[in-house]
Amino acid sequence: MADANRGDEPITIKKYANRRLYNTATSSYVTLDHLAQMVRDGVDFEVHDAKSGDDITRQVLTHIIVEEEAKGTNLLPLSFLRQLISLYGDSLQSMVPSYLEQTMKAFSGNEDHMRELMDQSFAGSSPMKPFEEMARQNMVIFENAMKVLTPNAVDGEMPPTPAAQAPKSDDGNMDDMRNQLDQLQKQLNELSKRG
Repeated sequence: MADANRGDEPITIKKYANRRLYNTATSSYVTLDHLAQMVRDGVDFEVHDAKSGDDITRQVLTHIIVEEEAKGTNLLPLSFLRQLISLYGDSLQSMVPSYLEQTMKAFSGNEDHMRELMDQSFAGSSPMKPFEEMARQNMVIFENAMKVLTPNAVDGEMPPTPAAQAPKSDDGNMDDMRNQLDQLQKQLNELSKRG
């Protein structure tokens, strides 16, 4: 597909009531598969409801992910999906989008390096080494984010927040998160010893 951004303006895609998507740059109807390819090609676009003019880009991108997952291209582990759902309405909800965005930027920034490491790994060295490094980087990002949210933390321990002290039905969420972080750190330590 030969879509190209014209200047800095994103391409406008209109979604009609019959669910058809219309690319205003090419004056043609497109499918979710076309939009997925545009994302892969780095083409910036926005999707607007043709009747109301509302920006529905987020919903359409989410729909693309659902379609890709339904095809068997499972990038999102069940545990991740469950954790993500559990964070809706949680006190940490506001930090999740920026954390995920920074994590994906770090991953994208290292993509070429990761491909090189993968090629080298399958040529003879440990295939887990690139993933160990990526996991370490993600832990550093997460720990830094947690330090920003809890500036009084000492030696990596987070002080109890008023929300954590109050008896609630979900008071185990922070304990679960700490346990998961501890388990992840132990796994990283074991992997680094093997490497």
